[in-house]
Amino acid sequence: MKYDRQKAVEYAHKWAYLRNPEFYDFSDIGGDCTNFASQCIYAGIGEMNYTPLYGWYYISINDRTPSWTGVNQLYRFLINNNGPGPRGKVVRLSEIENGDIIQLKFSPGIEFDHTPVVVDRGRGTPDTIHVAAHSKDCDCRPLSTYRYIELRPIHIYGI
Repeated sequence: MKYDRQKAVEYAHKWAYLRNPEFYDFSDIGGDCTNFASQCIYAGIGEMNYTPLYGWYYISINDRTPSWTGVNQLYRFLINNNGPGPRGKVVRLSEIENGDIIQLKFSPGIEFDHTPVVVDRGRGTPDTIHVAAHSKDCDCRPLSTYRYIELRPIHIYGI
């Protein structure tokens, strides 16, 4: 099975300023960015990983894995997944593709804070890469307009 990047990007454009009623809106309880990123990835994959605790799935607000909504948990799932669902790897920013994610760190520490979805990779530079995200809703926002101290480009390479 192949990751359908176009479907992921289409989903991102459709729901960037709205909320899909099939998913809870976590904006008021920690942020909705990774929930939105997971929805976009799912739109391009159509397969979840129902492994309790360490998988990647959403059934309801009370029946989901931490990786569906948590920035750092999504990273750990994508990098370590050997089962169903998406697989990812950290790449150079210039290698990012549409439908991938770029995690951002806004303050010092080990944890990253935000997960926007790449909707237009441009030339693979912060000025030309455009993203969509929730929490501070946006679509086609240049990556360079964020005030981050570190970024983590994650390429979705398989299912």
